Amino acid sequence: MNLASLLDNCDAHVREELTCMPSVEDVEDFDPTSEAPPITARRWLRVTDAVAVVADLKSSTKLGLNKNARSTASIYEAALRPVLDIFCEFGAGWIPIQGDCVAGIFWGDLAIERAICAGITVKTFSERHLVERLVKKWPDLPPTGFKVGVATSTVLVKRIGRPATAHQALVWPGKALNYAVKAAQSGDTGELIVTGSVWDLISDNDYLTFTCDCATPSPLLWHDHDIGKLDHDDAERGGRCLTSAWCVTCGEDFCSQVVAGAKRRSSVDAHRSELQKSLFKDALAQKFAAERAARRNLRRLRTGR
Repeated sequence: MNLASLLDNCDAHVREELTCMPSVEDVEDFDPTSEAPPITARRWLRVTDAVAVVADLKSSTKLGLNKNARSTASIYEAALRPVLDIFCEFGAGWIPIQGDCVAGIFWGDLAIERAICAGITVKTFSERHLVERLVKKWPDLPPTGFKVGVATSTVLVKRIGRPATAHQALVWPGKALNYAVKAAQSGDTGELIVTGSVWDLISDNDYLTFTCDCATPSPLLWHDHDIGKLDHDDAERGGRCLTSAWCVTCGEDFCSQVVAGAKRRSSVDAHRSELQKSLFKDALAQKFAAERAARRNLRRLRTGR
């Protein structure tokens, strides 16, 4: 290896890239396995309003302590594979896995609805199936389960790496994935955390914001949540937290309604004003909501969508 030559080559790449910047193409839908620009192309795709859902396994570094390798491997396989299956079923366009964290990136029609339903389904699987079985087999296991975060933004995508080698991957610059990770990390098991912009997009959906019809529908399903790691972005930092899973009785129907695009339930008509009263309890919350709306409008003007 010639260190000086290696660094010279790296510098030449930087110089070339910054001298002639790549083109950016707006897309609404695409297949990342076949349509993402190849490594050699000087072209990126831009996806407006992509949604990232991140499932982060709590205490994963402790799960292997005092256990043999087979047990550790079994725990990881048992936990991660079903999350990937859930994201696939709800139409995630890309599913990167990093250690104990599985992410689903959604775009296209009803992306926010599919993403939220995927997140709630992961949460339901974690608390009703995964944790219960893990604790039954290993009663001394550290507290675990998935923490789920959801965020949305415009993202870029391109394949980066070395041509003709396995050292390449799709990269997704933009806030969505990073913010979803921080949202998940800010919560605990049994919690789904959404950023401010995600809440704006689902706050008018009766199937997601009110409890089900097994009792009188209540708007107290979500509560305010501070995503501390987003202290540089107050408008997104003021998120919301869901602690409920899919109802055993109503969950199947509610999930189907949401992914089909339904929003209104006649059973909550008399209670809808209660939701509005529970939101925007202070001027700061209203300010951040207005800021997010302005961002969305500016993005639509720029992209024509």
